[in-house]
Amino acid sequence: MRWSRHPRCVSLARAELRTALAGWGLLVLEEAAVLVLSELLTNAGQHARVSPGREIETRFRPVGDGVRIEVHDASTVLPEERRPEYDECGGRGLILVDALTDCWGYGERSGPGKMVWAELRAGSG
Repeated sequence: MRWSRHPRCVSLARAELRTALAGWGLLVLEEAAVLVLSELLTNAGQHARVSPGREIETRFRPVGDGVRIEVHDASTVLPEERRPEYDECGGRGLILVDALTDCWGYGERSGPGKMVWAELRAGSG
């Protein structure tokens, strides 16, 4: 699916992920998976400053007893986990992604920019 940087697209993408998880029999992952997607997609919308018409793309696929979530954007700026001060309002998204997933990372994609991915497994945790 392709999305604009508009914040309302995050809830639409979460609905698509919920549908996919239900179809794969992976609703046990729903709560964590939609939070991870929300963080990755919000990061792309906030930090991927790209020219108009360069949508953000999400891809979901089952992997064993889990799911792989990918967020593609046209920005070359790589994600960086921060350690915010206690009283800062933001900067904890990738800390949450790291805590909720079995693994996550980023890499090249076909076309300009990068792909940030995360995998969650039903048998973990």
